[in-house]
Amino acid sequence: MAAITLGLLPGFVAAHAAELTVTPAKDAAGTWGFSHENVLGTSLDAAISAPSQHDARVAEKAALAEFDRLSVKLSAWNADSEFSRWQRTRGVAVKVSPELMEVLARFDAWQGETGGVLNASSETAAKVWRSAAVKGAAPSTEQLAAVVQAMKQPHWSLDRVHGTATRLGGAPLVLATFTKSWITEKAAEAALHAGATGVMLNVGGDIVTRGALTQRVDVANPQAHTENDAAIDTVVLRDRAIATSGSYRRGFDVAGEHMSHLIDPRTATPASQVLSSSVIAQDATTAGALATALSILSPRESQALMQRHPEAQYLIVTAAGKEIRSNGWTNYAEPKLERAAYIVKAGAAAPQAGTNWNQAMELQIKLELPRMDNPRYRRPYVAVWIEDKDKYPVRTIALWFKNPRWLNELKGWYRDDQLRNLSEGTDISATVSSATRVPGSYTLKWDGKDNNGKLVKAGTYTVVIEAAREHGGHSLLRQEINFNGTPAAKTLPASDELGVVQLDYRKH
Repeated sequence: MAAITLGLLPGFVAAHAAELTVTPAKDAAGTWGFSHENVLGTSLDAAISAPSQHDARVAEKAALAEFDRLSVKLSAWNADSEFSRWQRTRGVAVKVSPELMEVLARFDAWQGETGGVLNASSETAAKVWRSAAVKGAAPSTEQLAAVVQAMKQPHWSLDRVHGTATRLGGAPLVLATFTKSWITEKAAEAALHAGATGVMLNVGGDIVTRGALTQRVDVANPQAHTENDAAIDTVVLRDRAIATSGSYRRGFDVAGEHMSHLIDPRTATPASQVLSSSVIAQDATTAGALATALSILSPRESQALMQRHPEAQYLIVTAAGKEIRSNGWTNYAEPKLERAAYIVKAGAAAPQAGTNWNQAMELQIKLELPRMDNPRYRRPYVAVWIEDKDKYPVRTIALWFKNPRWLNELKGWYRDDQLRNLSEGTDISATVSSATRVPGSYTLKWDGKDNNGKLVKAGTYTVVIEAAREHGGHSLLRQEINFNGTPAAKTLPASDELGVVQLDYRKH
């Protein structure tokens, strides 16, 4: 569920930076940001409102302790967790913790509520399709029928009176997304109990807000292919949770056809009618369960399901690109910030603009942030921009940062004429940017437009990519490309803070 990104609230800087907690950024309202890696197998970004920084750190530690406590019980990644040990049993009534009992019971309830679409044994069908991808041929009708039959079988029985759970079959069970949502909810509650007045937790795209904290969230466009494409919508949440599920980033390629990783247990085939589903609900488990179900069900089935949950709101994007919003979705929606870029000094020459750029072409930028073998690694700040022959910055493609205080670490990007306030006093860092990124591969694009949205003239421009860590390493890459309508590709070697960078000037 990684299709949600945090927006920046006026006066608040989201802090997303390191594997271990770094000195958090504080805003005027008393909100601190923290970041951690390897939480439930993914990254954690948190914002905590509290009377003091000390109180915020106490709340942060309480949330992390709850993540650790419940992970030991419920993790599917840890072979020694209670869930993993229980899953290896067969036909034996095992005394289980109240937490595992509650998660299994809730999964039972949601499986019934969704007509069997949420099925813990969907991994059985996923394995068949992964094998088909390797072989290059779809599974046979007989294979799929056998898988459907296997998934229909009950997988456990619960005795709530005696606190036991009995594993009934051998089908592999996966409760990852459901469990992650439930644990995140509990961690948010732990932070509030420890003294936080408000908390936001974002665990791999599952976002929970509790207490006196308002969070702005961009919902990614499932038809977008690059990091700097505009969000499909922006919502503002307070004391709510949001989850997004979909088929557009993960899946199987079978005989030249891309298929969703989400399986419809009723047919054992990949879901095909929906690209993505986002759900806002009062609690994270409901949001996560419904978002997954809506990505598997047909839109008509989804609307029938959501009639039974009028308190939850949804945004569905169908495979054909149609957007379906519930009537109450607009209660949370907010117009997106206009993404400004470099601010031009009064009297400065305007960037070149014209109509000579070939609009059938675009520049695709693929860059990698390498994973460092360092427990105190801090995510780098990254800036990507385009300069003309006079080194004038005609377009900012991306600016990923945590705290404006350290923007000057990006020495190439940070220049006085680029970081002036707008005439109305709006800080550029609050309008052009988004949070730092975890290690991994990212794709950006340039459509030939300058910072004012006008097409530039065809010709030679320089692509500049800079990455820097707070008091750490620094990399600055520059590559000229002639954008004259003729396709061109460049590969830039790995550097201290960047992996290999690929530039591809190509047709859309």
